[in-house]
Amino acid sequence: MASPTVTLAMEQITQPFSAGVPFVPSISPFDWTPIVLAAVWACGFAFIALTRFRSWRRIRAAVRAGTRVDITAPVEIRVTPGLLEPGVVRIFRPILLLPEGILERLAPPQMQAVLSHELCHVRRRDNLLSSIHMFVEAMFWFHPLIWWIGTRLVEERERACDEAVLAQGSTPHEYGEGILNVCRLYLESPLACVSGVTGSNLRKRIDAIMTNRQSLSLTLTKKAILTATATLALAAPLLAGLMNAPPIRAQSKVETFEVASVRPNLPDDRRMHIEPRNGGKLTARNVSLEWLIQFAYHIHWNQVSI
Repeated sequence: MASPTVTLAMEQITQPFSAGVPFVPSISPFDWTPIVLAAVWACGFAFIALTRFRSWRRIRAAVRAGTRVDITAPVEIRVTPGLLEPGVVRIFRPILLLPEGILERLAPPQMQAVLSHELCHVRRRDNLLSSIHMFVEAMFWFHPLIWWIGTRLVEERERACDEAVLAQGSTPHEYGEGILNVCRLYLESPLACVSGVTGSNLRKRIDAIMTNRQSLSLTLTKKAILTATATLALAAPLLAGLMNAPPIRAQSKVETFEVASVRPNLPDDRRMHIEPRNGGKLTARNVSLEWLIQFAYHIHWNQVSI
């Protein structure tokens, strides 16, 4: 009995190619760029995290070595040995650390102004905002704008506390002299995670203190405009990306072929050729299956796995 037509066709199609046409497997080159970029980012993140961790250990040691003093204040005050400047540590249950001997070296009005400055940091929750920005710095350490913003934040928070101290009644002369005395006695650079007295442009600060320049307070209208501007600055790149995104091709009707014929290529013919013909026909010569899939679905070579 004769074999069915379909069986004969399948047997004919699945016959091996002639020995004259060698089979060369398609090997896609591996892209190392994402791995290299991820490794560089991880090294920068680890360096920043290690630096912050060392600062945290130093603060922790200073808190443990501190001795509580009897000064009426909303937060706990401790005197600690070392060269730390006056500063507020911790986000929750903050502690005000004072260098050992500062109570004897500063006049009472100067000491009162310094304490008012530090308590202003506590009310403003500057340590929480500083911690958030330090996390952003560790994540986006490669962006110079992040570091510029960090410097500006330190300057603005010190300026805000200076204005608050002067508004509470401290004289510019006593307050400015108190800051200069702190800088003369404790020359060490302030820690990044501590809200202290120094930490910004000293000459600019002293000039602003002595002239007693007060910044304008924001009204409700100005706050609304500032909020709208910040929202627009964040939303504009997203909207631009959505508007310029390439259109997604709709799932159209899938074209199928009832009959496909596969023949070995001539040994001397190395030309690649694809020719659409009338009637929904397609002729492809010297083309691999992987290339045909890329051509049919409009995808990249690394999206095909055979």
